[in-house]
Order: sequence, then C-alpha cells, then structure tokens
Amino acid sequence: MTAKALPAKAPRWAWALTGSGHYFTESIEIIRELQDVDLFISDAADEVLRMYKQDKEPLPAQTQVFRDNSASSASIGRFYHGEYHTLVVSPASSNTVAKAVAGISDTLVTNCFAQAGKCRVPAIVFACDSMPEMVTMAPEGPVPVYPRRIDLENTARLKAFEATVVAETLGELRAAIARRRAELAALVPVPAL
Repeated sequence: MTAKALPAKAPRWAWALTGSGHYFTESIEIIRELQDVDLFISDAADEVLRMYKQDKEPLPAQTQVFRDNSASSASIGRFYHGEYHTLVVSPASSNTVAKAVAGISDTLVTNCFAQAGKCRVPAIVFACDSMPEMVTMAPEGPVPVYPRRIDLENTARLKAFEATVVAETLGELRAAIARRRAELAALVPVPAL
C-alpha cells in the first residue's frame, strides 16, 4: 500500500463486517484493539453479530456504527471527505469477494470497497474462502468447509486489485494491520523540540 500524507485531523479506520462467521469473533477482537475505528455492518453481519453473541460486548468508545439501512449507502460518502485512511473488510464472505471482483457495489460493504478504491483509500481484505479445505467456527463449534473453485479464483483475482492487500489467514490479517499502522505512524510529524 502506498502511504499518502494525512490531513491535520487524522482519519480513522473503516472496518466492514460481512455475514461470514469465519474468524468473526477474532475480527471483533481486533476492532476492539484499534483506536479511531468506524464499523460498517451489512444486514448479514448484523445477524451474525447476534448469533455469535458479539453484539453485547462494548466497542471502543468513539466507534461509530453504520448499518446497511439505505439504498444509497449514504454513510460511505465519508470516504470522499478523507475521513478514512484504511478500509478493512474482515471477515469477507465469498459473496462479498465475488461482488468486489466483478465491480458490483450493491451492499454497504461492497459499496465501501468500491468507494475506498475510487478515493484511493488502501484496503485490507480478509478473504474467508482462501484454501481448498478449512475448519471454521460456527456458533455451535468447529465445522469443515470446502470452498468452491470459483471462490478460490475470486480470492486470487482480488489480489491483483490496486491498493488492496488480501489476507488469507488471521496471522496475515494481523500482520497487514500492523504494517499499515507502521505506515501511518511514519506519516505523523514529529514535534520540534
């Protein structure tokens, strides 16, 4: 990701949640570790928040939450005003990845991804369907998952998008966020002594 100078008022993290349960609770844990983060929650993610009982735990105090409740996704206009330095889509369902690859932006999350790209806001996408065989955590416990060839192909295609880092594991997601934090820290001017 290419870093650009930050305006006087530092922009925030934009984090978009989809309806995938794959590492959903771990994504919420990372959100709770970040400062200055806004959440964009799809209708499906809203359901998953309740299924995984993640809707009761507090988020960082200044977190704004935007839900998929308007056809025009008016809240994504914040990308045009420089309010975000990075978009994280985690977890990203195969549906979201397929739409992003095809350029479809008909949900709050896919609209966030499209507008981030148009505004040159770097994106980190944790694509859930990235390996031929996986074990994922459902509300009732671990279950095996076998992503389809098209899901794996779409994840590979997304890697070619400009200013987009695709993480395939939780470790890669954490590493991508750490790299972005380091890039952002390098942009903060050091006060004169």
